Amino acid sequence: MIDSISIEKIRAARKRISSSVLRTPLVRFHKTDIPAQIYLKLENLQPIGSFKLRGAGNAIKLADKEKIAKGVYTASMGNMAQGIAWNARRLGIPCVIVVPDNAPETKLKAIRQLGGKIIKVSFNEWWQVLLSGKYEGIPGFFIHPVCDPAVIAGHGTIGIEILEDLPDVNAVIIPFGGGALSSGIASAIRALKPDTKIYACEVETAAPLALSLKSGRPREVSYKRSFVEGIGGKSVLPEMWALVSKLLDGSLVMSLEEIAAAIRMLIEYNCVVAEGAGAAPVAAALAGKAGTGKVVCVVSGGNIDSDKLVTILNGQIP
Repeated sequence: MIDSISIEKIRAARKRISSSVLRTPLVRFHKTDIPAQIYLKLENLQPIGSFKLRGAGNAIKLADKEKIAKGVYTASMGNMAQGIAWNARRLGIPCVIVVPDNAPETKLKAIRQLGGKIIKVSFNEWWQVLLSGKYEGIPGFFIHPVCDPAVIAGHGTIGIEILEDLPDVNAVIIPFGGGALSSGIASAIRALKPDTKIYACEVETAAPLALSLKSGRPREVSYKRSFVEGIGGKSVLPEMWALVSKLLDGSLVMSLEEIAAAIRMLIEYNCVVAEGAGAAPVAAALAGKAGTGKVVCVVSGGNIDSDKLVTILNGQIP
């Protein structure tokens, strides 16, 4: 169980990964007649199109060199996979990714281009890898995409950057998949500006955190596939419950229609391409769920299949 991530570890992670990640811009969302002053933290601009480069880079740099000599592997929908593969290629070590069978082709193509080997399994089998932290038959060192303090600290560097660029921020909305991103950012902001409201954001088809927070304990939900594949799962991972339950002010659950509309508006008003997970916080801010002040939306990634994007731009749901 992970119960805290110190600001010292996040600052150390920032220094450690500074040469390999982009310090992404924080820009104002240009649409008028909206309920808040919305700002976009554009992690979709990272070299792999996702924030995952931060946590993956920090974890690999902290790993014992002998342990990763035979290679590294992880379980991922695609973004963490790219982060691990990108760093593994720089080190010249093998990389294997266990992916669920609903992983988007855009992300699978990127993994292959980065030299990663893909093992595709059912969603339930993939979820078991997350729970157990291992997959039999793969040599090398397993890097958990969520339950790893080094990964969480790497993601937490985003929180420091947000406060540097917008010291008087009132609220931050963060996509919630497993909780590594939200707990990392929240750990940094709670240490530096504790009065900030920090919300997770989930999709209605898979929102275990909202139910768990309401129940006061980790709960499992019925998982439904959707184009918002970067967030949502069957449950809150037990190792993450203590951390996310004390750091987050709540979970804002958005519909597929609201998220699709946010994807369209991000392109129309800011020329920003976001995947479903990255657009979900914007949908929540546009709905007024984070208040009327200065609200930062973490646009976590932009890796969306082109056919899904075309469908959304045509006003439909993939």
